[in-house]
Amino acid sequence: MSIEVKVPVLGESVTEGTVGEWLKQPGEAVAADEPIASLETDKVAIEVPSPVAGILSEHKAAVGDTVEVGAVIALVEEGDGAGAKPAAAKADTAAAPAAEAPVGDSGEVVMSPAVRRAVLEAGLDPTAIKGTGKDGRLTKEDVLAAAKAKKDGGPAPAATAPAPAAPAASAPAAGERRVERVKMTRLRQTIAKRLKSAQDTAALLTTFNDVDMTAVIEAREAYKDMFAKKHGIKLGFMSFFAKAACLALKDVPSVNAQVEGDEILYHDFVDLSVAVSAPNGLVVPVVRNVESMSFAEVELAIADFGKKAKDGTLTMDDMKGGTFTISNGGVFGSLMSTPIINPPQSAVLGLHRIEDRPVAINGEVVIRPMMYIALSYDHRIIDGREAVTALKIMKEAIEDPMRMLIDL
Repeated sequence: MSIEVKVPVLGESVTEGTVGEWLKQPGEAVAADEPIASLETDKVAIEVPSPVAGILSEHKAAVGDTVEVGAVIALVEEGDGAGAKPAAAKADTAAAPAAEAPVGDSGEVVMSPAVRRAVLEAGLDPTAIKGTGKDGRLTKEDVLAAAKAKKDGGPAPAATAPAPAAPAASAPAAGERRVERVKMTRLRQTIAKRLKSAQDTAALLTTFNDVDMTAVIEAREAYKDMFAKKHGIKLGFMSFFAKAACLALKDVPSVNAQVEGDEILYHDFVDLSVAVSAPNGLVVPVVRNVESMSFAEVELAIADFGKKAKDGTLTMDDMKGGTFTISNGGVFGSLMSTPIINPPQSAVLGLHRIEDRPVAINGEVVIRPMMYIALSYDHRIIDGREAVTALKIMKEAIEDPMRMLIDL
């Protein structure tokens, strides 16, 4: 009996997604609740499970297709999955050379976003990997196997030599100039729209300051071992800046506010959006009620979101809301930047790399570990005085962490 696999509910106000990758191919056995496809939405990737155990008989949508909630994307023949079809498919694979990875008109290997990401992360040449998917397409498993072989020092699974009649599939000649056309993922399209919308809607302005990181670095050095032993997490810089931001937002509430129509929404809580890097782009999961959290709770929450972003397991609820954002470009080496607010929020704090610089203290020039910090804000509801004051409070809290303990 054929069972339809439908697009599940993707989240509040999300009505459609894009097929990012097929995790199972027709003829393969699937277990009940086993993921068979990955859908990309405006915010996160969501796996679609099989409703029953059996054999995947048909794809009803191709990679890259836009599908609505409730649409049928596959059929599964219900059963125990022990039929002859998957075995026959494996036998065919063993008896004949695997098909060559399909090549597009511009000469590039056709890959799903997830496979392309795996290829880039492993630093592999996709034309040199044998594709075992439908029509010879590369699968994520093919790339992982090639990466393992490379790591172990052995040869990567080689792609089948191209037939004389298909010279376009051969590897490009040395020095050949190529242009690769790749469709933007839904997440990247959404990021582009939101950032452009922020520029078009908000009156953006950025104020800067620099911070002497000596006190925080000394505190981390003094307590890092005890902190890690007690809480099972490293003491990082983000918890210091998160708590410093809470002090500033409490004293300057407009920086934690939002515009809604002709009204301003003020929040007596801090739901902190933390920008983290994911394979498909920058995402901003939300750590809620940071004002009432300990340093350890902040570090654990951020670390958990970072892992989920890397694994692609962030949910819609993880991304929902947020009243203020911290973006740390310093981990990538940024010296200074003007971050863009995350609508409908009205401000974002940008952190940058720490570097030793000469500074004047008490009439003497000394070398200190310094960081530039930037606060971009919506000038419609945040005046320059308020923005500068908020950033100054954060600076003072970082330079004297005791302020965060005694609420100054």
